[in-house]
Amino acid sequence: MLVLRRVFRLNLGAGVCADAGEARGGFAGSPVLTGLGAQHEFEIALAGAPDARTGYVADIKDVDEAASRALAPVVRRAWAGGAGDPGRVLADVWAGLAEALPARLAGLRWNLSAYHAVEMNARGRVLVCMSFDFAAAHRLHNPALSDAENARLYGKCNNPRGHGHNYRFEACVETPAGAGHAGGDVPGAIARAAEESVLRRFDHTHLNEDTSEFSGAGGLNPTVENIAMVIHGLLAPAVAQAGPGLVLRRVRVWETDRTSATYPADE
Repeated sequence: MLVLRRVFRLNLGAGVCADAGEARGGFAGSPVLTGLGAQHEFEIALAGAPDARTGYVADIKDVDEAASRALAPVVRRAWAGGAGDPGRVLADVWAGLAEALPARLAGLRWNLSAYHAVEMNARGRVLVCMSFDFAAAHRLHNPALSDAENARLYGKCNNPRGHGHNYRFEACVETPAGAGHAGGDVPGAIARAAEESVLRRFDHTHLNEDTSEFSGAGGLNPTVENIAMVIHGLLAPAVAQAGPGLVLRRVRVWETDRTSATYPADE
């Protein structure tokens, strides 16, 4: 069993080419965008075993066709209405898309922007995912090891003066009653919890010197793995207090655009 993911980009608004129908725009999405408009990006996850003859879990042409037929009209109607709850719309999309796809729908993520998304999985769980960033310095150093061992293990990251990163983290929060509660003030509640519990604590600090979580006196070594676990531990109770029924399901931290850690591991 494996998971195949396909990205489907849908362009909406006055700027779409009226004569293009569902003409593909490649990376640019469909229909072709010729003026001002808005792009909605969906990540469709399909689960299954590769077909013995084709090697496919599903032919991506069939996935695109199913999305055009079962996903696009639902989103267009919600867009035209102007005030749809993203979680409720996603649940409506799921119902039609699951029937139209050539393999089992295992997950669906709607990227409302580059840093704000709504997800749904096969258990009906709806998550609101929001990204935040902070700048901080750190030094990778294990006081139980000798200076030579630390230098050999961590290299430049063991510089006694430290070095900096522009960290990004994504918090994915389950909403209290599923699809109907992914809008409203849930994003605002997540943002306030992140500001109060994480950003004020870590932004523009030297993690080893300015924070109890990573200080040399009993603190954790500030690797991206440990940072993800610490942020989850700080943010989970803040999210729970931010709104009834909100539950932090995972935190992903990027140290660079090539290195990230997720805690707990994706379910």
